[in-house]
Amino acid sequence: MTAISIQHLTKDYGNHRGIFDISFEIKEGQVFGFLGPNGAGKTTTMRHLLGFIKPQSGSSTILNLDCWSQSKEIQKHLGYLPAEIAFPENMTGTQLIQHAAHMRGIRDMKRAQELLDMFDLDPSTQIKRMSKGMKQKVGIVCAFMHDPQVLILDEPTTGLDPLMQSVFVQLIQQEKQKGKSILMSSHLFEEIEGTCDTIAIIKQGRIISVLDSQDFKQYDKTTFKLSFRNVQDFESIQKEDFSILEVHEDQLQVIVEIEDMKMNELISALSKRDVSSIREIKNSLEAYFMDFYKEGKYDHA
Repeated sequence: MTAISIQHLTKDYGNHRGIFDISFEIKEGQVFGFLGPNGAGKTTTMRHLLGFIKPQSGSSTILNLDCWSQSKEIQKHLGYLPAEIAFPENMTGTQLIQHAAHMRGIRDMKRAQELLDMFDLDPSTQIKRMSKGMKQKVGIVCAFMHDPQVLILDEPTTGLDPLMQSVFVQLIQQEKQKGKSILMSSHLFEEIEGTCDTIAIIKQGRIISVLDSQDFKQYDKTTFKLSFRNVQDFESIQKEDFSILEVHEDQLQVIVEIEDMKMNELISALSKRDVSSIREIKNSLEAYFMDFYKEGKYDHA
C-alpha cells in the first residue's frame, strides 16, 4: 500500500525559488530520506503534505486522502516534527505534552512515558529554561506518542548529542518494524544511511536522484588510496589497467577503483613497487551526494 504519494507537485515563488514537478511515493513500512541543502525545497514539499500550502499544480496524498482538502482527517494519523520548533515558553514540558495529548484525545500516557524514558528526559522544566536538545526531545515525544501511521520529520535530531542521535535511529528502526511510513529530512548522512530504505536528493526545487539505499554501495568494487615512496612507481602504476579516479602528484598518491575480480592484479602490481600506504575508501552516501553537487551531473528524476 502507498502511504504517501506526490505527483508532479509544483509551487513556483519566482526567481527559481520553490519546488518543480516533484514526484515520489512512500510505501507502507518504508523510511524515505530527503537530502538537500537549505533552500533546496525539502521543507516546502513537507508543508504541502501537511496541508499548509496549496499547490499550483500536481497533487499530494497521505493514506489516499488529499493533503489540501482532507488535511483535518490526515492529522489523526500523522506525526510531525518541524525543523524549527517554537513552543510556548511559559509552560513546562510536562504541561505541553499533556496539552498535546488532550488535543489528540489521548488518555493513556504509557507511550509518552516510554519515549520520555527512552530519551532520558525529565519534562518538568520550564520550556524557556530548556536547551535545544531538551526541546527537541519534547518535540519527538509529541510527534510519536499517539502512535501515528505516518511520520513527517524535518531535521529530527537537530540539537541532540551523538548518544541521543543513536537512540533516535533505534526509535526509527522500531517504528519501521511496526509498519510505519516515515519521510525524514536530515543533514546527517550516517543517520539517513542507518534508517532509510529509499533516498531522494533534491536540488534547486527539483528531484535529481531517487535511489535505493543500497544503490550507492558498489559491492563489486572497492576504492583504494595508494601512496608511493618514489615518483617512478607513482607514475608507472598509472599506466596499469586500473580505473584511476584521482591523482595527487604533490603527495605521490593515486586513488583507484578496483573490481573484485581484478584484486589479485592490483596486489601483484603493488608488490613490484615501493608502496608507503594503502587505505580503503568506503563508498558512502555522502560521497554520492557530493558527487552530484560538485559535478552538476544529473538528470531530473
